[in-house]
Amino acid sequence: MIFRPEILAIKDQRIKPFIDPGEIWDLIHHTHAPRERVRDVIAKSMDKQRLTLEETALLINAEDPELIAEIKERARQLKEKVYGQRIVLFAPLYIGNLCSNNCAYCGFKADNQKVKRVTLNREELIEQVKALEDAGQKRLILVYGEHPNYDARFIAETAQIVYSVKSGSGEIRRVNINAAPLDIDGFRIVKDANIGTYQIFQETYHEETYRKVHLGGIKRDYNWRLTALDRAQEAGIDDVGIGALFGLYDWRFDLLGLVRHTNHFEAVYQVGPHTISFPRIQYASQLQIDKSHLVSDDEFTRLVAILRLAVPYTGLILTAREPASVRNEILQFGVSQIDGGTNIEIGGYSKKGGGEAQDIDFEQFQINDNRSLDEIMVELIGHGYIPSFCTACYRLGRTGEHFMEFSVPGFIKRYCQPNALMTMAEYLEDYAPVETKEKGYCLIREKLVEMPEDKFKVLLIEKLQQIKVGKRDIYF
Repeated sequence: MIFRPEILAIKDQRIKPFIDPGEIWDLIHHTHAPRERVRDVIAKSMDKQRLTLEETALLINAEDPELIAEIKERARQLKEKVYGQRIVLFAPLYIGNLCSNNCAYCGFKADNQKVKRVTLNREELIEQVKALEDAGQKRLILVYGEHPNYDARFIAETAQIVYSVKSGSGEIRRVNINAAPLDIDGFRIVKDANIGTYQIFQETYHEETYRKVHLGGIKRDYNWRLTALDRAQEAGIDDVGIGALFGLYDWRFDLLGLVRHTNHFEAVYQVGPHTISFPRIQYASQLQIDKSHLVSDDEFTRLVAILRLAVPYTGLILTAREPASVRNEILQFGVSQIDGGTNIEIGGYSKKGGGEAQDIDFEQFQINDNRSLDEIMVELIGHGYIPSFCTACYRLGRTGEHFMEFSVPGFIKRYCQPNALMTMAEYLEDYAPVETKEKGYCLIREKLVEMPEDKFKVLLIEKLQQIKVGKRDIYF
């Protein structure tokens, strides 16, 4: 790495709070510019350069309907420019719902007596993983309540169990984690389990609101949570995911909070978060929040488009909290990952196979897209998207700063799209009904026609043929 003296000064900001509410509100209230300046900012993003906080505020404050439409269209173009047509698929697997916190928006809150408290044992976990593998899943995010029982060693052990399970042609190739913040030593233990991304949502970056909605437990400590992923970085986990729960506070503030968090990582660790999530408040058992900040569908679409322009190389995750109609619309404006066949009932995949309505009194929040994985595959294929289960970068060490070295010159579109085609072919061969298989291979042929005639294309065709005769887990 090239030595830069300014980095030494920036390093002093490790594991220190970095949100200045006055700065963010000043930008929201006072950052306005003629449409020509807004278009200059959009053009900068289209050149695949991350936007500053001020430039992002300019997009937020662009109220002209023509400019808003332009922001959406350019976000759609940027997404395709950077990521191609691929959409990464994963499934959440809830390990346990014990929780010591009292969060006003969460069904798992400690004082909710309606919730049956469950933690999967080893045999139950294996059963769930087999059900997910038998549906075709390759990527999971393990979700834990925030409780002393779910410490670093427990998280590491459950991740290792998931990796060990094989059912037929199925296997889980990447395990991400959504769990409580840890200390540095704890993050080191989890890192040794070969996890992918460690995901922690700040929920809201507005500290006063944060304290209002977090009524008890260690999660009430705003700064401990804000600096959690700094500790992960210090422990060697260079692949982290951030997020905000939109609807707790003004969406403009939390959007800028996410960008500020991204800026912080890039300044201090020379790499931004691998993913950003932006779930909206949905119904949960005993939900108790001020609903004045709920985000409309139009606002939601707009904030996703702005976020895509602000952070061109960061994966954006859209979850099954949203109904299918909303997901189908917003997908085009910059989303790169979605979950499919989602079931957040603990033990629910083996009971129902995923993708079915669940009892909200026993869940963390309400799921609104209950489609099966295959239904989502068909929907994506029908719109020309390439469903991807690819995990190549994680197993080849292309994470963190190394990922940025590859992705900035266009690596993602050059290599990830062919890898997506191969993982889709695996699904078509091993799990897809006949109709899905026919549609999927039709799409593969279309994408091959679009590719330039070179040695790389010849090699891809050879690999696709190898998949047809039974070879698995091959990638560039």
